[in-house]
This record gives sequence, C-alpha cells and structure tokens, in this order.
Amino acid sequence: MVSLSCLRPSTTSSSPLPSGRHLSALHRCVSLSRPPVPSRLPFSPSTPRCRSLRIRSLDAAQPYDYEAQMSDRFLKSTKLKIAIIGFGNFGQFLAKTLVRQGHTVLAHSRSDYSAAAAELGVSFFSDADDLCEEHPDVILLCTSIISTEKVLRALPLQRLKRSTLFVDVLSVKEFPRNLFLQMLPLDFDILCTHPMFGPESGKHGWNGLPFVYDKVRIGLEESRVSRCEKFLDIFAKEGCRMVEMSCAEHDRHGAGSQFITHTTGRILEKLMLESTPINTKGYETLLDLVENTARDSFELYYGLFMYNKNAMEQLERLDLAFESLKKELFGQLHDAVRKQLFGKSEGLVVEQEEAPGLPKRLSNGAALPPPSDIAEIHGSQKL
Repeated sequence: MVSLSCLRPSTTSSSPLPSGRHLSALHRCVSLSRPPVPSRLPFSPSTPRCRSLRIRSLDAAQPYDYEAQMSDRFLKSTKLKIAIIGFGNFGQFLAKTLVRQGHTVLAHSRSDYSAAAAELGVSFFSDADDLCEEHPDVILLCTSIISTEKVLRALPLQRLKRSTLFVDVLSVKEFPRNLFLQMLPLDFDILCTHPMFGPESGKHGWNGLPFVYDKVRIGLEESRVSRCEKFLDIFAKEGCRMVEMSCAEHDRHGAGSQFITHTTGRILEKLMLESTPINTKGYETLLDLVENTARDSFELYYGLFMYNKNAMEQLERLDLAFESLKKELFGQLHDAVRKQLFGKSEGLVVEQEEAPGLPKRLSNGAALPPPSDIAEIHGSQKL
C-alpha cells in the first residue's frame, strides 16, 4: 500500500507545479488509499487529536455512588462484629438489641440454637474454630458463672486476631477479671461489665437501668479505645445508667443487694406462698420477688455465693439478723400480753397452798417489803 505521505503538501512555497509524471503518481496514491471521511480534516502532526464526547449514565451517577459508598463506609466504621459465646436465654436477650442497632452478631453455644439464631438474624456456629476464624471485634461471654473457666479454656484463642476485645456480663466481677488476666494474652483487651437487669426486668426497655463496667485492660491505640467506646455506646443508646466501678467494689455492693435479694426470694419460695383474695401491695411485691428469683436457675444463685467472697459474710449477717429479730420479738412479750393472746389458758393455773411458815407470795409486779419487815418475818418464823 502506498503511504499517504505523498499527499502531504510541500512546505516550500517556491516549488514548481507537479508535472504529468507526478500527477499520475498522485492519482495512484488516491486510488489505493482509503477514501477520507468528509467530516474529518487530513491528519497533520501539528493538528491536535480530539476525542469524541460520549455521555454514559454511569458517569452521571458517579457522585451519588460516591456518597452512598462513603455513607456505607461510615456506618461500617461505627458498627462491630460481636461473637456471643453462650447463646442461652440471656445471650439471645442481648442479641436482639445488638442486631437492631446494626451490629454483625455471631453466636456459639454447646446446645444447638441455630433456629433461634436465624430468627434473630444471627449467624450461629456449632464449631468454635469456625467462629473465631471470622475474626470478630468483640468476644462477649454470656455463659453461667461456674462454666466460664471451662468455656474460656476451650476457645481457640490462636485463631482470633490480636487485640480482640473480651467482655463478660457475669453477675460477679472479680472472678472473671482474675480469670481473664490469667488466661488471655497481653495483646487482648478486657472489659468487665454487668447489666443490672435481665430478660424479665428489661423486657420493656433498658432506659434508666444500671449498667456497671470496669475497663480492666484497654490498649492505648486509638482504634482499641474507640472499639471499647463503641461497645459501651450500645447500652448508652438504650438509655442505661452507665456506672463505672471497680470489680472489687461491685462485688461488695452485689453481695449486699443481689445476693440478699436472691436469698430472700428463695427463702420465701420454700414457704410456698400463695395469692389470697386480700393481697396487699407489699405481699404482691413478695410474690413478684419469688417469681423473679424462681425463673433464674439455682446454678446462678450458687455462682453468686461461690464466686463472691463477700457472700458468706452476708449470709452469716442474715442469720444473725433473724435470730436478733426473734429475741427482740419474744423479749417484748410480758404476762399481760400473753393473757390477751392466749385467753384463760394462763388463768387455769391453780395456786398452790402456801406452806406454813413461808412468807406470803407476792403478786407479779408488787413492790418488795422493806428490809426491816423481812427481818421481822424471819424472826417470827423462828419463834
């Protein structure tokens, strides 16, 4: 193919007109080359090449796609991937709120709760290794108190990402705190918490209910501090009264409140109290207390006693208080009150005949005679 360079005009203004031989060569070049497009000018190195403008809908929607992507990225930055270990009654109770707030929730338990998890929008893992390989941001222990150590030892910690945040919600605090510090690697963060409510007391919302927490070990990195605050914000958004308190102080208060409450409820349960047609408000409160404590397992009550060193002291104080109350009650009784309470039963006592030579028996409450009269009585007896 003949090059189009033969069509390029000469840059010398004084060049002669083409001869016949040049014209024939020009005709051959034009006939062998592609016919030029009428709408385009002949290409020249000095002529800039312009691209055609094409309008595409994707290009027009880019600003909106960018905003959506940024919004989605922001939402993800405020949400956590939380793995609940122990998906029983309390674990499911917390999961409802976590899912509603948009967090990704995983779950693992000894029993198969896959159906319950599916209803709540939770991914259930029967194998702890598979769950840990999902690299959750938070491991939330919702196990019973007495099974916590066994469950923690069974977790494949090596499959978790470093600096994972471990959180517990047990009713005692010094026990899980010491257990976490002993068993977890130094890279893992530790947050001990206690929601002071449950599925029954929190069924109408968490507003105003206390949430106790202790930041046992949180890394200094901004991401780790932010992750801890995001988790605490879950309960703050629900209106909980956030109470930061050391684990030791929590257990001191807990033994005097929660343990005593459970003990009183279980004592009343042994009495087999029943509702009556003339219930007072106070009696209905006692019936509610029995019902609430009876819903909790004895395993929980035993854990409150076994894993809180202050519980034994409170149990002894309760026993002493009951004995003191009985003594005070019986000590206030006297003969007049007993006669009113028991009618004529005390009046049936037959007075014995006074033996000769003995002084007359004084009535109850009568004043003793003066010493001189007593001496005279004894003197007359000798005569």
